[in-house]
Amino acid sequence: MLPGGLLVLGVFIITTLEMANDFQNALRRLVFAVEKSMNKKRLWNFTEEEVSERVTLHICSSTKKIFCRTYDIHDPKSSAKPADWKYQNGLSASWLSLECTVHINIHIPLSATSVSYTLEKNTKNGLARWAKQIENGVYLINGQVKDEDCDLLEGQKKSSRGNAQATNHSFDVRVLTQLLLNSDHRSTATVQICSGSVNLKGAVKCRAYLHSNKPKVKDAVQAVKRDILNTVADRCEMLFEDLLLNEIPEKEVMNSEKEFHILPHRVFVPVPGSTVMLCDYKFGDESAEEIRAHFIEMLDHMIQIEDLEIAEEINTACLSSSVNTEASLDGTDDEQPKQPIKTTILVKIQHNIGVVAAFAVAVLAAGISFHYFSD
Repeated sequence: MLPGGLLVLGVFIITTLEMANDFQNALRRLVFAVEKSMNKKRLWNFTEEEVSERVTLHICSSTKKIFCRTYDIHDPKSSAKPADWKYQNGLSASWLSLECTVHINIHIPLSATSVSYTLEKNTKNGLARWAKQIENGVYLINGQVKDEDCDLLEGQKKSSRGNAQATNHSFDVRVLTQLLLNSDHRSTATVQICSGSVNLKGAVKCRAYLHSNKPKVKDAVQAVKRDILNTVADRCEMLFEDLLLNEIPEKEVMNSEKEFHILPHRVFVPVPGSTVMLCDYKFGDESAEEIRAHFIEMLDHMIQIEDLEIAEEINTACLSSSVNTEASLDGTDDEQPKQPIKTTILVKIQHNIGVVAAFAVAVLAAGISFHYFSD
């Protein structure tokens, strides 16, 4: 549900004061369990500069007092440290948004020798390799490459208090990734026996948020990177869960010559009193009313259907088994209206037994070529 730039900071519980001590150990275990669960599917790592403490809140149901404690998630034996809990006015409205569309075409070979690897594990390994491209990419913010230590709001109009006016400010981000490594990088071509392949292809709508208190360019880029990686990984995970729920055996999928699946597309909903939007995912057969009910259940807040912002629409042409129609996912039709083409990621599981030769580095390459993932 959380776009880039937002993290789960802790857990809370509401009980009477007498029951507070009974739940302390449970809260501690829950904090570490939540972090462990989220780490399993992450394609990125925390930096050394980031705060490693997570919070537990106990709210007394009778006195309304709040007891706050923190734990260091990097230390499994960490003990609770008392902390102050303070409210700040206007904090929820002071967020900058960053938006980008990333066009992806990821080819993941499925090894025939690693029979113990499931389709899900093979795909995750392939995504980890793609994640390195995203991490090493160049990010243009409003069409400019800025120094990572530069102030994101540099050059923005100042308010009467001397602060940059950042309310409802949105930045357009474009991603360039490296096609070829330069001669300083060494690589070895490998030959791999494959039982098939997975292709992830389509457009990903990404959104990240950053607090407007002295934001740095590196923080903005980091938030966008994490949203790109999170949304692709989450959708793949949801697809595999859907296949299991519908009792489609993995062997049956792998033994078919071609199998097409539409990954769920993204739906945003605003947080009341804030410029931040949370997200969920919608399969093609789910109605807007079902998504609305899901948001209400998670947020415990009334959501209207008109509040839902569907960021991507399914392109039904992608369901065709014809190779020629696949280009329509990334291409445009001259007869279509001149507006952003909204598509979703397509998963194509293609049975293709043979030998896959990995890409060899061109030692005599003259430079680094970059490719726009976004128009």
